Amino acid sequence: MAWSQLKRDEVTVRRTKLLALRRQGVRYDDERVEALGYSSPSAARRDLTRALEAHRQEEEAEVATYRQQENERLDALLEAAWPRATQPSPVLNKDGEVIDQALDMRAVDTVLRLMDRRAKLNGLDMPTKAEVTGAEGGPLAVSTADPDKLAALISATSRLDSTAPANSATSTPDEDDED
Repeated sequence: MAWSQLKRDEVTVRRTKLLALRRQGVRYDDERVEALGYSSPSAARRDLTRALEAHRQEEEAEVATYRQQENERLDALLEAAWPRATQPSPVLNKDGEVIDQALDMRAVDTVLRLMDRRAKLNGLDMPTKAEVTGAEGGPLAVSTADPDKLAALISATSRLDSTAPANSATSTPDEDDED
């Protein structure tokens, strides 16, 4: 059985009030949540979950619509640029005579940028992998320090010559003081 518009509006108002209370940090078992008409804290939790899920689905639909429109625009632009990027055209001298055949490199660049944009829009590119390493590509040295050691290290590195990089993994304040 379909809900009436009045019932849908009541649910929307109740969910909006529940969401406002939750954003304020009000627990599901609070009397203000009960006053909204929920039979139990779990009923309020389920209702809010349904509301958030419906909103997520609406956002996904909007994103899908936007992505489709952008793909259609890219299709139209690609269709216009493709012939000039893939079929050689005559190269003329200053007298208007054909001296060679060549691709339009600006059109090739345009096609490549359109293809790159499409790949980004649709998530086709593999994610970039970044790896953090220590000195000379070796393992990264990680250690903990108490506040006194940390203050000594900061003090020691602030006195170092700015042209010589400090490597805290191999240099300690005590070693620097011995020089």
